[in-house]
Amino acid sequence: MTDSSRTPEDARAAFQTCKSPDARERVQFYDSWAENYEKDHCLMSYSAPHLGIDFLLDNFSGSHEAARVLDVACGSGWIAKLMVELGFKHFVGVDGSQGMLALAAKTGLYEELKLALLGTEPLPAQTGAFDVVIIAGALDPGFAPVSVVRELCHAAKPGGLVCMSRGDHSGAAGQQYKKELERELQQMQEEGLWSQVGLKHTDRYMEDPHLDPERVQELQQEQRFISGTAYLYKKAIH
Repeated sequence: MTDSSRTPEDARAAFQTCKSPDARERVQFYDSWAENYEKDHCLMSYSAPHLGIDFLLDNFSGSHEAARVLDVACGSGWIAKLMVELGFKHFVGVDGSQGMLALAAKTGLYEELKLALLGTEPLPAQTGAFDVVIIAGALDPGFAPVSVVRELCHAAKPGGLVCMSRGDHSGAAGQQYKKELERELQQMQEEGLWSQVGLKHTDRYMEDPHLDPERVQELQQEQRFISGTAYLYKKAIH
């Protein structure tokens, strides 16, 4: 059950803990965090799901009711809960945490839910099967490696859309990850695997979870946030 007494300080501490370099420890943390996951993300004004979905909708011309959606790193089912309100009905979810998948199952929105740790296990998705592939927030160091984006592309139908939203987290590792990610996205475009539909930027992706708690109150509201980007690609039709 969600802890209604949680504070932004609790949420910030959880975000600082979730990026364990040890995959097993990270999964165990997410299993224990599952019940408070959405609460903590809201406390940090986390916008990755809305950023990705809004950008996707601006560019999706197919039938919402008929579209098959692959929700990668689906967590508690947040993406599906937002997209079902927009008329989407067919969801398959993948996550590395059994605790998160248990919450996603409770939504009743997923036709299938599959356990897989991105980067260490193959993405358990049929090649060329999805009209929409979406991942929100997991493309960061300590989570999904850059190589996962090729698997996202493989899962999309020819002409299907792949939507990825992520934050520009501070630190050398985050900056290096972004460079490697954008290099891979460009390389895949040069290989003819997909074409870029566009980018959507926000200055208020989420409150920076790595700020010193003693400094947070001294900062103006806009100084507390990190920026973020949604990337949208269309799979090539061969």
